[in-house]
Amino acid sequence: MTGEADLAAVGSLLSDRTRATILTTLLNGGLTPASKLAERAGVSRSLASSHLRKLTEGGLITVEPLRRQRLYRLSGQHVADALEVLLLMAPLAPVQNLKSSRERDGLREARLCYDHLAGRQGVALTDGLLAERLLVPSPGGYTVTPRGESALRTLDIDVALLRDRPRQLTRACMDRSEGRHHLAGSLGAALTGDLLQRGWLQSREASRVVSLTGAGRVGLRDALGVDVGTADEEDDVPATGFHGLVAHGHGHQHLHADHATGEPT
Repeated sequence: MTGEADLAAVGSLLSDRTRATILTTLLNGGLTPASKLAERAGVSRSLASSHLRKLTEGGLITVEPLRRQRLYRLSGQHVADALEVLLLMAPLAPVQNLKSSRERDGLREARLCYDHLAGRQGVALTDGLLAERLLVPSPGGYTVTPRGESALRTLDIDVALLRDRPRQLTRACMDRSEGRHHLAGSLGAALTGDLLQRGWLQSREASRVVSLTGAGRVGLRDALGVDVGTADEEDDVPATGFHGLVAHGHGHQHLHADHATGEPT
């Protein structure tokens, strides 16, 4: 024994496809019921419980009871960061049916990368912030300009307050599907959390896929001058199922709405 960290123990947790599906699903950044994780992974609830127990004991996820349910989330930002890096290295999962094809397309369009927006819309939002000179590139991330601080205050985002926190304010996160960067860090989390809280960004239960509403597109144009757009200009559809978005500072923790299925990405 070398006394070094047991990387193989973590590897064994990630080596099972059911557990990998659970972990990538929980990159939605919210609390997800055990029953929906089982459904998502395509396994029985009893088998899912066994996998969830292993992931909990391994420190990768945590459980929170809510009435008669057990809700799960990733243990923290460090787990999400590690999974993001591994996803960049992993091959794409095969698309085997129409549902997984739709899920793949949804993930490419807009998804949660734990606590910030990714996919085509995440990159478009970042590009828009740069084009409007609300952000300017800096090593490893971005610098918020005075104009940017003023614009973000219209969305109740206090950049000065975020800057005083331990977490890095901005980070350039490589987007797997786009091959370009999107905004991460405490500002990326704050902006995504605000969009979710306002209902401008709608999430789905047991899925990383999100959708920007018509009100969200208008709001971003009015507040920030950014035109994100969507792949299909559909009318807004009210969220159903779980409710109860809870903002924690300028991050987010939420119960999702509308079930979606598909292969993990």
